[in-house]
Amino acid sequence: MSRTTYAAAGVDISAAEAAKKRIAKLARATFNKNVLAEVGGFGALYAVPDGYQNPVLVSSLDGVGTKLKLAFATGQHASVARDLVHHCVNDILVQGARPLFFLDYLAMGAMDAAVAAEVVSGLAGACQASGCALIGGETAAMPGFYPAGEYDLAGCIVGLAERRRLLPSPRIQPGDRILGLASNGLHTNGYSLARKVLLEEANLPLHQMVEELGQTLAAALLAEHRCYLPTLAPWVLGMKPAVRKHRRGPQPRPGVIKGLAHITGGGIPGNLPRILPEGCSARIDPHAWPEPALFRLIARLGRVPRAEMRRTFNLGLGMLLVAAPADVEELRRYFQEREEACHEVGEIVAGPRRVSFGQA
Repeated sequence: MSRTTYAAAGVDISAAEAAKKRIAKLARATFNKNVLAEVGGFGALYAVPDGYQNPVLVSSLDGVGTKLKLAFATGQHASVARDLVHHCVNDILVQGARPLFFLDYLAMGAMDAAVAAEVVSGLAGACQASGCALIGGETAAMPGFYPAGEYDLAGCIVGLAERRRLLPSPRIQPGDRILGLASNGLHTNGYSLARKVLLEEANLPLHQMVEELGQTLAAALLAEHRCYLPTLAPWVLGMKPAVRKHRRGPQPRPGVIKGLAHITGGGIPGNLPRILPEGCSARIDPHAWPEPALFRLIARLGRVPRAEMRRTFNLGLGMLLVAAPADVEELRRYFQEREEACHEVGEIVAGPRRVSFGQA
């Protein structure tokens, strides 16, 4: 009589252990002096850094969504892993927090050590670039739950903020201006609609050049979710900007940026109201920035209504800033000096907490 094993049921413990050894090496490279335990414990340990008068922990959890389908189709797994970290870093940055550590959840039907290692290499690289420790996580083999060659990926980030620097500021008021920083494309939102229009209905090949885009569809759709930490940390976290020769423009000042909105699922209408105080509304001029060709292509081929485009995609703006009128030129000169496209896209007006589109 034959004996049934865990491997026969679809879970190869030896393969999982081999994958976890590779993952541990990648994670360990992100550690700093505040990480107090080795990889492999039941829980990760992290010491709160010194230098904060009234520290506040800020956390966020997110996934990559159906952009993963593009990773499966192209075999580019590190890219979507970086997307995840960047998304999470941005989500706590808008509240005035710098990242401390990150935990990931990776689940697949059968353990593929090479894919798992590529995913974690993407996570680790993005964490290192953000000064964040990849401190732990969970790698699960779930036979019968995920189709062959597919997986799910999610992550949790924890950061630290000084209470007096928490965003949004209660000082946001009518008359304040709204500035926008460019996105790299879809980032990590709207992929179900984009895939339906471009791949299912228009039947465009992923690896074929699209003249309107100037690149392959795969390259356009897999463009990484921007991390705005390097650009905004000097203003939001009080960190020194990267030193560059012959740069003598405005120096970042705490408090100039009153609020930040990370434009993710829900677009500008769904995210900007989250930082508005009672009695404040936002008016956006839809002609104030250049809309990337990818969004125009989706709208045209899918005959997607304008309102639907606005509440599904970022339409070319990945981060919005709120500042007083007197500070706008200072911010614009700072970003221009660093070759960062910054557009004045609207203003705060009196009214209910919502977004309207029209000439500002």
